[in-house]
Amino acid sequence: MKIVIATGIYPPEIGGPAQYAKNLKIEFEALKHEVKVLTFRLENKLPTGIRHFWFFLRCLIFFPMADFIIALDTFSASWPAVLAAKILGKKIIIRTGGDFLWEWYVERTGDLVLLKDFYKTRQSKLNFKEKLVFKLSRWTVRHASRLIFSTEWQKEIWLAPYNLDIKKTTIVENYYGLKEPSFPPTEKNFLAGTRPLKWKNDIRLSEAFRKDRIKNARIVYDNTTKPFDKFMDQVARCYAVILVSLGDVSPNLILDAIRHNKPFILTRETGFYEKLKTIGIFVDPENVDDIADKILYLADEKNYEQCRQKIESFNFTHTWSQITQEFLTVYRDIK
Repeated sequence: MKIVIATGIYPPEIGGPAQYAKNLKIEFEALKHEVKVLTFRLENKLPTGIRHFWFFLRCLIFFPMADFIIALDTFSASWPAVLAAKILGKKIIIRTGGDFLWEWYVERTGDLVLLKDFYKTRQSKLNFKEKLVFKLSRWTVRHASRLIFSTEWQKEIWLAPYNLDIKKTTIVENYYGLKEPSFPPTEKNFLAGTRPLKWKNDIRLSEAFRKDRIKNARIVYDNTTKPFDKFMDQVARCYAVILVSLGDVSPNLILDAIRHNKPFILTRETGFYEKLKTIGIFVDPENVDDIADKILYLADEKNYEQCRQKIESFNFTHTWSQITQEFLTVYRDIK
C-alpha cells in the first residue's frame, strides 16, 4: 500500500511523535509498503492559521495517492490532515499523544490543574484562542476514521468533552522494548530530564528536593536534557528516574527506565498506573511531602534493591512490529 504519515515533528527533532513516525515508517517499509512522511518544514516559520493552511495544501498534494493516512497529534498536523482526507474521501487514523489544549492552558495561566480535572472545571476559563483550538480539535477527532489512544485512562478523560463515538476508538499501547544494558550508579541521582514546562510540575519537584531531609541524604536532582542517544546513556547510568507531572498519559521516559532496569517514581495521574503499579512508586503530584517521602524511600538501599528486582522481572514487550500490525488491523476494520 501507499501510506502517508502526517506529523508536526520528525527526527532529528526530538519528541514522542518524531520517534513514533520514524519507527512506523521503518516497519511499514519492511512489509514492502511505500511510506511518505509529511512533516512541518516551512510551517515552523509561519504563524498559526497560515501554518495549518499551508500544511493543508501539502496534504492535498500527497494524499490522493495514499491508501490510508496516519496523523500523529490531535491539532497541529491532524486538523489540516483530517480536513484534506475528508475532502478526498481517504481513510485517516489519528494517534493521540498528550493533551495539547491542557498543556497550552497550563503554560499560559500557570494554573496547575490536573489533566483529569481540566475539562470538568476549566472550560469557562479558556481564552478565545483556546476555545477555538478546542472546537477545531473536537471536530478533528470526531471526523477521523479511527482514533487511537495509548491508554484507557486518556480515552476515559476525552470521551465526554470531545463527544467521541467509543466504537471509533482503539487502544494501541506504547512501545515496550527488550531489556538493554544497565550500569551501577555512581551517586543517588534522580533523573527527571523534563522540558521546562509548567505541567511537568518542576516547581513542586524542586521544592521536594530542597527539603533538608533530602539534602542530608546526599540525593541529587538531575534535570539536564540531552539529545536522544546521549540521554539514553544517562538513563542507563542513573540511580532512578522521576516524573511527577500533573498528567502524563504514557511517558516514554518510564519505559526507557524499565528497559534499563532502573527504579522509577511516577505521578499517579498517568495511564500507566494500572499496568505498572506493582513495579513502580507512584506519588500525588500536588503533595510535595508525598514526593519527598517517596524519594527518601527509594534512596534507602534495601528499598531500592527490592524495586530494582521487581523491574528486572518485568519482561512485557510490545514491539514496533506489533504496533504496526495493530495499525494495519485498525485500517482493515474501518468501514
